[in-house]
Amino acid sequence: MMGLGSAIGAGLFLGSGVGVATAGPAVLVSYAIAGALVVLVMRMLAEMASALPTSGSFSVYAEAALGRWAGFLLGWLYWFMLIMVLGVEVTGVAGIVSGWWPDVPQWAVAAAVVVLLGGINLVGVRQFGESEFWFAAIKVAAILGFLVVGVLIVAGVIPVTGSVLGDWAAHGGFAPAGWAGIAAGLLTVVFAFGGIEIVAIAAAEARDPRTAVARATRTIVWRILLFYVGSVAIIVALVPWDDAAALESPFVSVLQLAGFDGAARLMEVVVVLALLSAFNANVYGTSRMLFSLGQRRDAPAATTRVSRRDVPWVAVLVSVFFGVVAVGLNWLLPAQILSILLNAVGSALFVVWLLITVSQLRLRPRLEADAALAGEPLRLRMWGFPYLTWVTLAALVALAGLMLSDPAARAQLAATAGLVVVILAVYAVMRRVRSAA
Repeated sequence: MMGLGSAIGAGLFLGSGVGVATAGPAVLVSYAIAGALVVLVMRMLAEMASALPTSGSFSVYAEAALGRWAGFLLGWLYWFMLIMVLGVEVTGVAGIVSGWWPDVPQWAVAAAVVVLLGGINLVGVRQFGESEFWFAAIKVAAILGFLVVGVLIVAGVIPVTGSVLGDWAAHGGFAPAGWAGIAAGLLTVVFAFGGIEIVAIAAAEARDPRTAVARATRTIVWRILLFYVGSVAIIVALVPWDDAAALESPFVSVLQLAGFDGAARLMEVVVVLALLSAFNANVYGTSRMLFSLGQRRDAPAATTRVSRRDVPWVAVLVSVFFGVVAVGLNWLLPAQILSILLNAVGSALFVVWLLITVSQLRLRPRLEADAALAGEPLRLRMWGFPYLTWVTLAALVALAGLMLSDPAARAQLAATAGLVVVILAVYAVMRRVRSAA
């Protein structure tokens, strides 16, 4: 449920319309390609997490496979990415809630969200898990309800007027922009699946980490693919891809076709819950990553302090504090500066996936040797190793090439590259200072 909570957010409920507008109905091909890539990356991460469950997850695996620099880079890059996302999420909640009650200032809503969800994370992992379970359950129920309504419309059980079902030819056919549109759609949707990797971070605190991460990763990816691809299939079947107004909130458009007059307000509530759920999960993810960096002396020693309930409370407070700073950036800084920071986040997930793939390629022989010494096989294996790992690596390199061909994506990649250089420069300085000491 944590993986579902983090990966299913406003990007699905609102952002899916961007992909549809870019590629038309053929965005389903974009989702299928991106989904296959995520399945392979998650399988690799699951193999490593089931063998070596740790709160540092892929940061620790990168350090073991490639060296200290890789663990430092991946840990801090992921932490920075989630901190910026925290700011965007809480700002989104504040904007929607202030629209409901204009007399309530946005800062008050943001403060309430930070205090409430930060407090839940401080109380204990059980309380965090309970809250995230219910947040995710509500989102899943909303999507399942949407899928049921959509299928009933498509089947003709709910008669509607204005849908494009069976009339794609009048709007340019299945792929109105051709393969170029599918490729552009891929850039739009590929990072929508970000957040699933938090499952591997949470594995370290599960009752039976090795079994839990194997079970979770076997099911979660397919469920998310069902929710994403199923929802988008309903949208492209019923909403014209060239209707910009309808695609601003595609879920609302479909529900309004079915006669739900309160659909817009209902989806606003669902989006708020989606953002709260993602904020909750990302506070957990940032704090555990920071805690792991502290354990490896790549962050201040204070971040390793834990409460009587084994909660890394300093790491939680630091992450929440910088989440508030990110909110301030959203409100105070000029759009150009904020855009650079958000662009750096935009393709940071690409670097994470790339290093997960390379780490699995390097670690697999070592994990098999350790398992043989222990007298038991690996609990979870990457399919078709090493061939599918190399295929995934080639696909990620091809994706980078595709990003370079798109101006917006190229700006994201350049900003992320700049952030990577800064983090590695900090690592080099720290290493030199420690050597001198």
